[in-house]
Amino acid sequence: MDAPLSPPLFPALAAPTGRPALRCGPDALSYEELARAAGALAARIAGSGRVAVWAAPTARTAVAVVAALLAGVPAVPLNPRSGERELAHILGDSAPELVLAGPAEELPAPLAALPRVDVELEGAEAGAVPPPAGAGPESTALIVYTSGTTGPPKGVLLSRRAVAASLDALAEAWAWTADDVLVHGLPLFHVHGLVLGILGPLRRGGEVRHLGGFSAEGVTRELASGGTMLFGVPTMYHRLADALPGDPALVEALSGARLLVSGSAALPVRDHERIAAATGRTVVERYGMSETLMNTSVRPGGPPRPGTVGTPLPGVEVRLVEEDGSVLGGSDGETVGEVQVRGPNLFSGYLNRPDATEAAFDGGVAGGWFRTGDMAVREAGGTIRLVGRKATDLIKSGGYKIGAGEIENALLDHPGVREAAVTGEPDPDLGERIVAWVVPADPADPPADAELADHVARLLAPHKRPRVVRLLDSLPRNDLGKVLKKRLPRG
Repeated sequence: MDAPLSPPLFPALAAPTGRPALRCGPDALSYEELARAAGALAARIAGSGRVAVWAAPTARTAVAVVAALLAGVPAVPLNPRSGERELAHILGDSAPELVLAGPAEELPAPLAALPRVDVELEGAEAGAVPPPAGAGPESTALIVYTSGTTGPPKGVLLSRRAVAASLDALAEAWAWTADDVLVHGLPLFHVHGLVLGILGPLRRGGEVRHLGGFSAEGVTRELASGGTMLFGVPTMYHRLADALPGDPALVEALSGARLLVSGSAALPVRDHERIAAATGRTVVERYGMSETLMNTSVRPGGPPRPGTVGTPLPGVEVRLVEEDGSVLGGSDGETVGEVQVRGPNLFSGYLNRPDATEAAFDGGVAGGWFRTGDMAVREAGGTIRLVGRKATDLIKSGGYKIGAGEIENALLDHPGVREAAVTGEPDPDLGERIVAWVVPADPADPPADAELADHVARLLAPHKRPRVVRLLDSLPRNDLGKVLKKRLPRG
């Protein structure tokens, strides 16, 4: 018996109308136009094994990915900023049969051997797009590569089931409907910008306006002209917070938005407070990763929860686990455990890596708990507060388990600190000592080490104060604004 087909990922394309679907820079497509463009491309690539997508921040990237999904062909989004070695690894691992790219895109050498299909924004015929042949709920929709911070990037297999489940859970939590107009300027090779930011609005039948490149001016323009939601990462919200005091138009635009969402890293409490004070709007944080899509979210309309990522989304189970495997109970806001997740939002495994897949789950892929590697505490009401990554942000000092994230937030609360990162390093007495990497607000007059240590001790606890402070001009970050702690200078 044939496997059942999954329901369409984009119901609005089944009976397309002239309603706006997508705008990116000068390019705008209605649902009818998107159905024509993506439908024509889907017909060309149907039957392919896998297709790579040159994921530049353009409307053509959205058309390419939608076409692959309509054709039932797994899409491999490629970061245009990847180096040749990383790109060669991804292509060798995923073995796509062809690459989809805009006609004007110049592709690097590793892609030269692949047949190329240019993505056009026009299609031959209007009308409904037929469902893909053989695309069941468990068939792979996307292969998204991890950032490769602990080795070569791994291909995360995201099924149609996982994409639909995660987007529908967010729709329920955020009251996300076809009437919403999403504004964002995130990269389109990652789950935040692509799955949430492009596929999310299209699944709802709403509109997405991509800025091409992030700017406060673009945010102001699009929110002031009908945008209802804004997605961003902490770096973007930090820049908006900096711009608010001198930009009344930005204040008005953010004040009128229905929903402001931040993700991919923790938004510092100070930026939460600055935006809320200027606009009356609370930024909602959510928590997810490539392997799980979205796990938790602060609920709009509820009490402000700066520094937390809310409670589990519908259908998602979250637990905190000790190093010995025991499950933590209670909500004391202090006891740190690893976040483990279970639900229909989970990935199907790592491409070509059964060993890594098995190691990532407690209890097996089918029905097991995914070990996220993130450390968190559970606060009153079940709210999750992340404190860092197990590999780089869990510091064991003087018999205490300390999360780097809460110390970073405390440092950012000091007026003399513009950016901060916290790590641990070996200490003969403490086991590990806390090291603060600080970008001062005024490089000519940085705060004294003892002043910062006392500041943290006063806000948190004496054992959480930095023992070493190192000043930097800037922190190393990736494309989504996450600090790359492994690239911090040693010594």
